[in-house]
Amino acid sequence: MKKIINDPKTVVAESLRGLAAAHADVLRVEDDPAIVVRVDAPSAGKVAVISGGGSGHEPLHGGFVGQGMLSAAVPGAVFTSPTPDAVEAAVKATTGDAGALLIVKNYTGDVLNFETAGELAAAEGLDVRSVVIDDDVAVKDSTYTAGRRGVGGTVLLEKITGAAAERGDALDAVEALARKVIGQVRSIGVALTAPTVPHAGEPSFDLADDEIEFGIGIHGEPGIERTAVVSADELVARMVEAVVTDLPFAEGDKVLLFTNSMGGTPLVELYLAHGIAERLLAERGIVVERRLVGPYITSLEMQGMSLTLLKLDDELTELWDAPVNTPALRWGV
Repeated sequence: MKKIINDPKTVVAESLRGLAAAHADVLRVEDDPAIVVRVDAPSAGKVAVISGGGSGHEPLHGGFVGQGMLSAAVPGAVFTSPTPDAVEAAVKATTGDAGALLIVKNYTGDVLNFETAGELAAAEGLDVRSVVIDDDVAVKDSTYTAGRRGVGGTVLLEKITGAAAERGDALDAVEALARKVIGQVRSIGVALTAPTVPHAGEPSFDLADDEIEFGIGIHGEPGIERTAVVSADELVARMVEAVVTDLPFAEGDKVLLFTNSMGGTPLVELYLAHGIAERLLAERGIVVERRLVGPYITSLEMQGMSLTLLKLDDELTELWDAPVNTPALRWGV
């Protein structure tokens, strides 16, 4: 294993210190338990939007803390859910009378720990709601989940709900909007290599040089099928088919297309794949109105990619376009 680290046990803490140093204008990091919080939190009269999960998916979630997106992020150890006390600390640091929305990826540990934290905060009089995102079309149940996994759609959900909270929407409205997004977003991922968790010291699964893993999650768990390496045209066509037919998306639909690197795939390959996806969607009469391309929800250094489609309407498009100022996403400010 070759990584730019000191000690596997301190990777997350040291990384958070670097995040805080690099983006002190946007966020702060609190220790014991570790949370990442908007520098101006709590925002009076506004709903707090909070998410989190295991580290190793950067910039998700800490890189999305800031104006127009997350009020706080709760990082666990690499690929490990944060504890309920850490989630509760994030709620207390950011939540006022307007309440809070917890965005939870559908992994068993995340669901249980965020649910517990929400109950603890509610017992202290805070209005805390939660939504669970499960946009992965690859599997119904997996190593870490009961039901579908929460993957790339999480980024879009955090942006849109964060924009709604920023403009002053009430908690009921922000929660309803989140459920709308969850119902209209779908994702699929593939891997060319496996990630190596620092404390494990070896790849989480084995892939031969001539193999790819189709339908992977973001924690190094295997996909639904292992196949021979194919051309980019063939691979992206299969991914588009899996996503489009699941909702299903139909001719005339307006969508946001999110083409994501799993961490190790370079932009030259990612833009190539994105171009293929745009062409294939156009051939189906699906209109790509908005786009996001880059490494925004990763799995350490895994080579691979994911495609996410969100069905848009005027409201979702307006909220996507709204100003955002975070370490990883920044426009309109």
